[in-house]
Amino acid sequence: MTVARILAEKGDSVVTLPPHRTIDEAIHLLAEKRIGALVVGDAEGRVIGILSERDVMRALASEGASALDRPISHHMTTKVVTCTRRASIEDVMETMTEGRFRHLPVVEEGRLVGVVSIGDVVKRRIATVEAEHQAMRDYITMA
Repeated sequence: MTVARILAEKGDSVVTLPPHRTIDEAIHLLAEKRIGALVVGDAEGRVIGILSERDVMRALASEGASALDRPISHHMTTKVVTCTRRASIEDVMETMTEGRFRHLPVVEEGRLVGVVSIGDVVKRRIATVEAEHQAMRDYITMA
């Protein structure tokens, strides 16, 4: 299975904010949308950062409540790892595990086209394993 299939099933909408918005605005959006990260983008749709719950916690730990009034750009992760729609679930799982992050923007031709989370990947991987398990049971009972 590829990232393209995941996006086809879950949709390709992505919650984004520009870098000048505040951490306070970001956490309210994260809570409202019930998500763990948002992509920071520019006017042309390019990914310039990602702000995760971990980034917010680090900001609060280092600056206290004053971090809430700071722009996202001060605390976002700027070295964003991305993938394309052609990436396999196995590749995405390996990338997320090695990088120790849970959200992976999907970028093609320099533009954001979606985001996959570890939850998306695990859900599809479990479905695949269950289907294989059922096929094996069916094969055994037919023999």
